[in-house]
Amino acid sequence: MSSDRLSRQIAFIIEIDKLKSILRQTLITDGSRRENSAEHSWHLAVMAPLLAEYAPEPVNVERAIRMLLVHDIVEIDAGDTFAYDTHGNESKAERELQAAGRIFGLLPEDQQREYRALWEEFEIRDTADARFANALDRLQPLLNNYRTQGGTWRIHKLNRTQVVKRMEPVREFLPSVYPIVEEYLSDACARGWLEE
Repeated sequence: MSSDRLSRQIAFIIEIDKLKSILRQTLITDGSRRENSAEHSWHLAVMAPLLAEYAPEPVNVERAIRMLLVHDIVEIDAGDTFAYDTHGNESKAERELQAAGRIFGLLPEDQQREYRALWEEFEIRDTADARFANALDRLQPLLNNYRTQGGTWRIHKLNRTQVVKRMEPVREFLPSVYPIVEEYLSDACARGWLEE
């Protein structure tokens, strides 16, 4: 192992620590604060083996976990774009593409290609692993919002139609889990946590 290779790996490891300071809109389930992107990625990685049995197509859980652990690393440079921010989402892809080049570029070339490919696969959703990972990425904030009595739904005055649209990958790629989504949304609307 060359010292240059190890130096590049260490530089990447140190750089990704910055993900801990990227705050998302989603509150943690006790409602005390916003979660950070590193916490979000960890939460999804734990969810993957727990919920893999509900995937309608075979999933490589280890690959999905790896995808989930790197999918938001680009937010170090690009920031977390709130899912319902139409203006922010206009430039999201470009900002994240630039971030991917810089951050994954810190790694040795073979790992740079591997990590970038995982990130791109997650974004494109053209494999079973990516579809499963993306569905988990949509499901987790819904669970947190429900547990915090509407959390960001209430803060941003979101309505059921907006959230249902956002949950489309869960309906499509985790159909046996989707009834929970419907149940939570109906209850949230009935309680006034989410606008009808």
